[in-house]
Amino acid sequence: MTRATAPHPQGKPSRMKTTQPVPSRERAYLVGLGLKRQSRVPGIEAGEAERESLRELEELARSAGAEIAGSAMQMRDSIDPATLVGRGKLEEIKVEAQMRGAPLVIFDRNLSPVQLRNIEQATECRVIDRTQLILDIFARHARSREGQLQVELAQLNYMLPRLTGRGVELSRLGGKRGGIGARGPGEQKLETDRRRIRDRVRTIQSAIERVRRQRRVRRAAREAVPLGTVALVGYTNAGKSTLFNALSGATVLASPQMFATLDPTVRAVELPSRRRALLSDTVGFIRELPPGLIAAFRATLEEVQESAVILHVTDFSNPHHAEHDAEVSKILTELGVEGRPRIRVLNKIDLLPEEERDRLRSGNGNVFVSAQRGWGLDDLRLRIDELLPVDPTVRLALDLPIADGRTLAMLHAQGRVLATEVRDSILRVRAEIPESLARRLAPLQAAGE
Repeated sequence: MTRATAPHPQGKPSRMKTTQPVPSRERAYLVGLGLKRQSRVPGIEAGEAERESLRELEELARSAGAEIAGSAMQMRDSIDPATLVGRGKLEEIKVEAQMRGAPLVIFDRNLSPVQLRNIEQATECRVIDRTQLILDIFARHARSREGQLQVELAQLNYMLPRLTGRGVELSRLGGKRGGIGARGPGEQKLETDRRRIRDRVRTIQSAIERVRRQRRVRRAAREAVPLGTVALVGYTNAGKSTLFNALSGATVLASPQMFATLDPTVRAVELPSRRRALLSDTVGFIRELPPGLIAAFRATLEEVQESAVILHVTDFSNPHHAEHDAEVSKILTELGVEGRPRIRVLNKIDLLPEEERDRLRSGNGNVFVSAQRGWGLDDLRLRIDELLPVDPTVRLALDLPIADGRTLAMLHAQGRVLATEVRDSILRVRAEIPESLARRLAPLQAAGE
């Protein structure tokens, strides 16, 4: 902001503030790296997967609030262990970033602390890698206390080994700059920083463990009311939240930005058999998802591990959906749920050409839907109903105190009330309810019925 002189109505100059335009988005230059070796996937050229990953990095950077100034893709025979792309390429990146006014360079690879330091020194730019970018997006979108703790834990674990590799402000080492007498205190300060980070990590881990215990209590309360849980999983931006809203009537944020939904949301849905189930929306997956992030979000991903059925949502309109599905399957294997009953939900078919849509047929565990248009949702509810563990219904009569509105509401919610009759201060209810609920309400069963 600057000050400018403006004429006063009476001829005297007065000083007034004028606003200078300030760029609201940081300009970033993106760098991808591919290897020249033959692709292991037939029909796909060497480097094609890396180019797609670089395009994905653009979407990630925009989700983080960056303005893309440009990008570069380098093909090499092997990775340079010191600089990733070679010193000659770093000089090109420095020139391009300066010409385009980009103070930030983002690499579509995970950089070692040594590589990070060398690249920053060579380019004279701030440098982050794919992991740090994803962590930044998670930090922007985490809303719940649990989500914020999980993101901070992942950030600290990422920062700890890189504490000496982030330039003068964090190195704390005297070296040539400090001279004699500066090395000792600097080393002590570095160790102090590390100790503070480790102490904070332990504090956050304890807080997350408390959150996990609270989540287990809530889950136990849900399980006391026997409803099967259905977890939505899928690659980021596959349309999980839109499908969640369409099935449950909820209003969870559905955004084209990557990782718009981080905090798990659970809603009850009614199935065609009149059974009710719990639907859980979870964080989206992505290729090269940082292992530390998976570990940090373990409490959230427990919803997937505890589910009876998994809905694997795919953006079927994306030409790379097979690669995305492979990444999701890999993470489900890491979570130990690869054998769980699964329905592949091929979403966004409204974006396909009409003649291609006409050839689609659900089957073999696949259901074609458009969550945005509401197409195929009835078929999906039927498939969920078929796969959920069967809890047969029984018909019985219960004697409830007149004031016991909670149990009566439960009967309406989970079964079908056939008739009610008031006898003195007792309400006799005839209903069809799940057998598991009938066992819980056995003490209330009417005598002689």
